Amino acid sequence: MERSSGLLIACALGIERLALRSGGRADAPGPVTVLRTGMGPKNAEHAVARALGEARHRDAAVIASGFCAGLAPGMNPGDLIVADETRGAGGSTPCTATELLVEALTRAVPGHAVHTGPLTGSDHVVRGEERVALRTTGAVAVDMESATTLRTALRAGPRPVAAVRVVVDAPEHELVRIGTVRGGISAFRVLRAVLPAFYEWHRSLLLPRR
Repeated sequence: MERSSGLLIACALGIERLALRSGGRADAPGPVTVLRTGMGPKNAEHAVARALGEARHRDAAVIASGFCAGLAPGMNPGDLIVADETRGAGGSTPCTATELLVEALTRAVPGHAVHTGPLTGSDHVVRGEERVALRTTGAVAVDMESATTLRTALRAGPRPVAAVRVVVDAPEHELVRIGTVRGGISAFRVLRAVLPAFYEWHRSLLLPRR
């Protein structure tokens, strides 16, 4: 894996970008960009490809982040999802140094559950029986952009990639609009707290290999 001096964090929504940008970056180990892609896989593909085509992002590590729908019973808004792989129409994409991210997030956001497993992609909001069906595939959560974001990033060149999402919608806690109920507010606060873990993960990738 080639090392990267920059970090590109891709999210879909303005409220996600607000949370990530307001989390602070004083201890960032290199240039950090929080990119709002817009919703859906097509928007994610175009925005990420365009960003990585710029010289300043060409070798950047990429993290897909933001909110997601949890698939497992017992999940709560504010739980964290760390993907070991993303799954989409283009196949599966393994994530880099998942264990390091889990450890860093546990320190950065104590008291919140961290779930690890496949993060599956969809081109629409998933509800009810469709959520149950996705769970039977082994996926722990679903969102609309992560799979396309990581696949597009690797298509632009070898680099570390990861996906970290905050559960805003779970089987027992379905939400109508993000940010208008307690679960959405809880997820927003957790998303604000993840940047130190992202920096720690990124910093570990810059260390000399032995």
